[in-house]
Amino acid sequence: MNDLPRTEETARPDAGSPWTKSSLSHVNGNCVEVADIDGGQVGMRHSKDITGPVLGFPSEEWRAFLGGIRNGEFDRFLG
Repeated sequence: MNDLPRTEETARPDAGSPWTKSSLSHVNGNCVEVADIDGGQVGMRHSKDITGPVLGFPSEEWRAFLGGIRNGEFDRFLG
């Protein structure tokens, strides 16, 4: 498994790519945000800790994850 970048440098989205939060996340305030980050990766962070760690995912892995969501592969985690 590759080490995921968790540095302050990756916490800044690429120019013109702001952090995006789901429009459905306002209900409980526990949210994640995503943005394009350096190195062609997708970054994910906790919206309440914008200076905290950022998980970086290669774009291919991010597309695979979203595909799994669309296919219902993670529905068992809905609680």
